[in-house]
Amino acid sequence: MLTLLVFAFLGLAFAENGIDGWLRYASLPRDVAAGARIPGVIIALNDSVVSPIFTAGRELQKGIAGITGVQLKVSSTTTGNTSSITVGTLDSVASAAGQVANLPELTGDGFYLDTTGSGARIIGHTERGALYGAFEYLSMLAQGNFSEVSYASNPSAPIRWANQWDNLDGSIERGYAGPSIFFKNGAVVSDLTRVSQYARLLASVGINGLVVNNVNAALAANIPLLNSANIAGLGRIADAMRPWGVRLALSLNFDAPRNNGGLATSDPFDSAVIKFWDDKTAELYRSIPDLAGFLVKANSEDQPGPLTYNRTLADGANLFAKALKPHGDGLVMFRAFVYDHHLTEDNWKNDRANAAVDFFKHLDGQFDDNVVIQIKYGPIDFQVREPPSPLFANLLQSNVAIELQVTQEYLGQQNHLVYLPPLWKTILDYDLKVEGQSSVIGRDILTGHRFNRSTNGYASVINVGTNTTWLGHHLAMSNFYAYGRLAWDPLRDETQIVEEWAHLTFGSDRKVIDTITDMSLESWPAYENYTGNLGIQTLTDITGPHYGPNPASQDGNGWGQWTRADATTIGMDRTVWNGTGFSGQYPPEIAAKYEKIETTPDDLLLWFHHVPYTQRLKSGKTVIQHFYDAHYAGAETVQSFPERWASLKGLIDDERFNEVAFRLEYQTGHAIVWRDAINEFYRNMSSIPDDQGRVGNHTWRIEAEKMTLSGYQAVSVTPFETASGRKAITTSSNQTTGTATATLDFPSGVYNIGVNYYDVMGGRAKYEILLNGQTLGKWEGNLEDKLGNTFSSQLNGHSAARVYFKGVNVEKGAVLTIRGTPDGGEPAPLDYVSILPIGRVD
Repeated sequence: MLTLLVFAFLGLAFAENGIDGWLRYASLPRDVAAGARIPGVIIALNDSVVSPIFTAGRELQKGIAGITGVQLKVSSTTTGNTSSITVGTLDSVASAAGQVANLPELTGDGFYLDTTGSGARIIGHTERGALYGAFEYLSMLAQGNFSEVSYASNPSAPIRWANQWDNLDGSIERGYAGPSIFFKNGAVVSDLTRVSQYARLLASVGINGLVVNNVNAALAANIPLLNSANIAGLGRIADAMRPWGVRLALSLNFDAPRNNGGLATSDPFDSAVIKFWDDKTAELYRSIPDLAGFLVKANSEDQPGPLTYNRTLADGANLFAKALKPHGDGLVMFRAFVYDHHLTEDNWKNDRANAAVDFFKHLDGQFDDNVVIQIKYGPIDFQVREPPSPLFANLLQSNVAIELQVTQEYLGQQNHLVYLPPLWKTILDYDLKVEGQSSVIGRDILTGHRFNRSTNGYASVINVGTNTTWLGHHLAMSNFYAYGRLAWDPLRDETQIVEEWAHLTFGSDRKVIDTITDMSLESWPAYENYTGNLGIQTLTDITGPHYGPNPASQDGNGWGQWTRADATTIGMDRTVWNGTGFSGQYPPEIAAKYEKIETTPDDLLLWFHHVPYTQRLKSGKTVIQHFYDAHYAGAETVQSFPERWASLKGLIDDERFNEVAFRLEYQTGHAIVWRDAINEFYRNMSSIPDDQGRVGNHTWRIEAEKMTLSGYQAVSVTPFETASGRKAITTSSNQTTGTATATLDFPSGVYNIGVNYYDVMGGRAKYEILLNGQTLGKWEGNLEDKLGNTFSSQLNGHSAARVYFKGVNVEKGAVLTIRGTPDGGEPAPLDYVSILPIGRVD
C-alpha cells in the first residue's frame, strides 16, 4: 500500500500545468538533497498576516518542505536556537537579537543574505527586501546550491513595475493567455486567488508595483473605473497583493472629469478639475492606503490630454502629481508615447521617431519630483530591433523609467519562442555618451547615478491571463522572470538568467537546461531574421493585429512606421544632412556614427538610411540578398526546435512537454509563412531574383489551386504574399465538403508531408488527408482554442498555419486527397501541400 501511495504521489507531482512558474519547489534528487544544511526553525520577525516578513516565513516553510522534505516550524520570536533561519528588517533583527555587526550597506529594497555558520540570516532594508532575500535563499536551495554566502544585494532602481492592459469587461488588450484575472463584467472578480498567486511571482523577482488596468483607459470610458464599487474592488486587489509587497497603481483616463465626472472640461488648470482629481485620489487612498500611484497616457493615438486644452504635457503630469503629494510617496508614471499618427508620408522630413524628443525635451526640469517619464526602449513601438530612445539622453533633470514589453505584441504573441533579454540588453548596455561622458542606459541613467535623479526605474507590460501558463507559452515565462532580474540588476548576463530560470522551472537535468538555454538564445536572432532585419522593423500588420506578415501595411498611412520601400530603394533616411534629422537627437558622438552608412551597423542600416536594394553591406551582400538569406536562415533555425525539444521527452512532465511541443511545431509552420511572405513581397517589388533561386521556386510544393478540385474553388488572398502562388482554395459553400486531389510525381520514398491551411475565426472546419484512399490523419481548424494570438476572420498571414504528417511512405504515382468540411464561417481553406524528403526544410 505504501508503494502505491508513493507512486501516486510521484505521478501527481509529475503532472504540472505551469501555475507555479519557477516557484515549483520541486524535490531535489536524493543525492543532492543529502548535502543540504537546513537550520531547525524559521524565525519571521513579524506576525502580522499582511506583512511581507510573515509571508517570507510561510514561503520559506513551504519551499524548504518541497525542496528537501524537511518540515520546519515558523516562530515570530527568537527561540534561543542558534540553528535558525531569521528573516526580518535591520531594525527588527537588531531589536530581537542585538545589533548586527559589519552589515554591508543596504538601500531601497535591498537585502543581506548570510548562510555562514549554523543558521541563516535574511535581513531586509525594508520588509519587502526581507521577502526578496527569502526568495533568493529559496532559489539557491532549489538549484541545489548550499554554499556558504554572505552578501548584500541592492536593486538598481526603486521603480520596478509591471503594467497590465486589462479592461474592466475582462478582456485584455494585447493579452494572449485568456481573460483578466482581475476584472469581469465591469467589476473586480470575487475570487482573487489568482491575483495573490500573481503577486507571489512578481515578488519573487523583485517587482514592487503593478498597474492593474489598461493604459488605454480612455477607450474603456464607458465603464467608469473610479466609481465607488470599483474603488472598493481595487482595494480588495491591493489587499491580496500587499502581503507580497506589491503595490497597486492605476491607469487613468485623462478625460474622466468630463466623461465620468459631469464637468464640462478636463483642463488641468480648471479648479473643478483639480478638485475632481484631489477628491478621487483621496477616495482611492481611503481604500488603498499604500497606493503606488498613477499611469497616464495622454495626447497619444487620439486620446485626450493637456494639449487638448492648450496646456503642456508637464502641466498634465503635474496635475496628478499634486493630487498624490499629500498622501505620501505615490508616483505619476507619465508615458512618453506621444506622437501624431496622422503624418503625411509624402513629406520626407516627417518622422514618428522624432516625436518623444520633440514633445518632451523642452519640458525637462518642469515636472514635479514625483513624476516619472516612462519611455519605450526604442523610438517606435516594441519592434524586433530599434536603437535606444534618444529621449534618455535629453531628459537630464527629470525622473525616467524604461518601458519594456514581456507581452510579445509584435514578437510572436507567445506562439513563437522569442527570448527577449538579448534584445533588451542591446538597449540597457548602450552608452549614449551624454555630454561626452559614459552614460550606459542601465548602469548609469536608470540607476540615477548619471544625472543625480533618485526616482528612476523600470516598467514592463506583462499581460498575464487566466491560462495556467500565465502567458500562454510555458517558455515565454523566461521573459517574465528575466525582466525582474534585469530590473534588479541590468548588468546580469542573459545566458545566466535563462539557465537559472530553466533549472527552477523544469528541473536540474543538464540536458534540459542546456537545450532550453540554447534554443532561447537562438530564438530572437531567428525571429528577427524571418520577420524584419537590417533595422526595417518587424514587418507585421501594423494596422491590424500586429501578428502575421504584412510589409505593405507599414507604408501609405499616417502611423509613421514607414519603410519607404519602392521599386529600387528601401529604408528611412533619418540623417541630419538629408533626412528627418532623427540621428541629431543623439549626443554628438552617437549622432556622427549614424549619419554615415559606413559607420552605421548593418543591423540598423535601414533604420537610419534610405538605400538601393543593391547597396552592399559590410558582409559584402546586397540588402535584398541579405533579406532573402536571412529569412531562410531564421526559418531554418526554428525548424530544429521541435526535434530538440522532443529529445527531452521523459525528462519533463507530459502536460508541459506536450503543450510546448505543440507551440514549437506551430512556430515552424508560421516561420515559413513569414519567410515566404516577406521574400515574395520584396522580390515582387524590386524585381531582383534570389541568387540561390529559392524565392518563388518551391520544388516540393503542390499548390492547392492546381489540384483537382471538387466542392472547392480557387480564391485570391490579401495580402497576396501570404498565399503561395497568391491563391488558396475554399469550399464552394458552407454546406459542401470539398476535395482536392493530386497524383504525386515524386520519387518513391519516405517523406514528411506538410499541409498549409488557414485557420480563421467563425468556425472549426474539419480536414482529412488520404493517400491512395487510406487515411493518414485528421485535424480541425481549432487553433483559436489552443493559441492566444489575435485571430483573423480572413485568409492572411495571421490565420495561415501548417499541420504535419511525418514519416509517410510515398510511392511515385500515389494519389493524395484532402477533404475539407466547412463549419460556420470557416470554409476549410487550403493553401498548398509540401512533400518533403526527410531532413529537408520546405
